[in-house]
Amino acid sequence: MVIIIAEFFVVILKVLWAFVTAGSKWVVRPKEKSVAGQVCVITGAGSGLGRLFAKEFARRRAILVLWDINSQSNEETAEMVRKIYHELDTPTIKVDSVLPPQPQVYTYVCDVGKRESVYSTAEKVRREVGEVDILINNAGVVSGHPLLECPDELIERTMVVNCHAHFWTTKAFLPKMLELNHGHIVTVASSLGLFSTAGIEDYCASKFGAIGFHESLSHELKAAEKDGINMTLVCPYLVDTGMFKGCRIRKEIEPFLPPLKPEFCVKQAMRAILTDQPMICTPRIVYMVNFMKSILPFEAIVCMYRFLGADKCMYPFLAQRKEAMNNNEAKNGI
Repeated sequence: MVIIIAEFFVVILKVLWAFVTAGSKWVVRPKEKSVAGQVCVITGAGSGLGRLFAKEFARRRAILVLWDINSQSNEETAEMVRKIYHELDTPTIKVDSVLPPQPQVYTYVCDVGKRESVYSTAEKVRREVGEVDILINNAGVVSGHPLLECPDELIERTMVVNCHAHFWTTKAFLPKMLELNHGHIVTVASSLGLFSTAGIEDYCASKFGAIGFHESLSHELKAAEKDGINMTLVCPYLVDTGMFKGCRIRKEIEPFLPPLKPEFCVKQAMRAILTDQPMICTPRIVYMVNFMKSILPFEAIVCMYRFLGADKCMYPFLAQRKEAMNNNEAKNGI
């Protein structure tokens, strides 16, 4: 009994120390680690946040491995990365200066919704590039249909791409990370994986699943004492990438909670990744909303949603998607 009490007090001290350590990072900004020369795989690199992540890692001289289902857009991202690499090597320097070798960028067409494609592409990466140091699970889709209007195939697609794919990419690259006790896995989720809204049940469920996967894996790595492998969970509020075009909260509140600029979102995420921060929510109010959801009665949450206009914020987006689909069907003579 005495031992248990002693251990309990030690735990309390460790918890308090964790608060002190976390608080100190708000005062003294942690030093960012170098990723130069490290192999970084980014899924969904052909557009949106994936493309911006690629450009940020390129500026830090990482070796980029870009995965996307769209070959053309993926090559466009690769060309942007090559230009960044070239710019890094063109500033005026002394004649006798020795430049580090220019990093390379590799592109692969991969449908992360198909595990055979993930595993075969991962094998190609190991053979052609080398072992992976950083994995950015970024690829994501949205069906744009409420539950009863959403075809089963689209529900399955959303779950597979947004959640199941994380299992497969991680299973492909984690074994070597465990062997070397070195690596970093990033899960690009969403605030909609922390608290949900109406009309996008499949998307919210997939992001909740991705966060659950991430947290469980984080605990597994800690239990295995693999402190050289870091995990970062990225949970942004609505990002202005066009994925949820038309989504609107209450107009009086919107100026205080506008959609995030993709560049800002990625820069915040990069700061978290490069300082080994376990989780980043953007903007910071997302932390508070998530905490309040945990302690407030459900009816209180509903009242808050209605006040903010968050209860039906996706309805304009869903209406736009439905209208676009009807127009496409009319053009095709369906």
